[in-house]
Amino acid sequence: MLFVQIQNINNVKDKRDISIYRYFKTMPRIAGVNIPENKKIIASLAYIYGIGRPLASKIIKHVKIDSGKRAKELTNEELTRLKDFVEKNYKIEGDLKRVVQGNIKRLKEISAYKGYRHARGLPVRGQRTKTNSRTRRGNVRKTVGSGRKKSAEKT
Repeated sequence: MLFVQIQNINNVKDKRDISIYRYFKTMPRIAGVNIPENKKIIASLAYIYGIGRPLASKIIKHVKIDSGKRAKELTNEELTRLKDFVEKNYKIEGDLKRVVQGNIKRLKEISAYKGYRHARGLPVRGQRTKTNSRTRRGNVRKTVGSGRKKSAEKT
């Protein structure tokens, strides 16, 4: 089944949200990811890990779907074509994440410089570490004074 149904309308705390979910809403599901239905199909495909906008537009052209369509406007036949093409030709989501982790593990095992940087949690691609790279090192912020000590005696 390509659609997921949202049926827990009775459990909604804020009753204003019910107007959003009139009866049942369906979301297209490709490669185990619920893609947003109100966005254009190119933007919706970019929600899948491993597919960006350029690749999404290539996929849409190859599958012969109008790029101006929104995800909710796709027919079941178009969705199955899209799903089959993506899953057959590209590594996405879990498979791609496993490949990337395997590559990093291999770099660590052969004790390559990049593997060493990954293991230490430092920037891998040659960025400077004296000042920036707070995200990679953890937000270590040391406040330093002016360096001048106050004199103990009054003059």
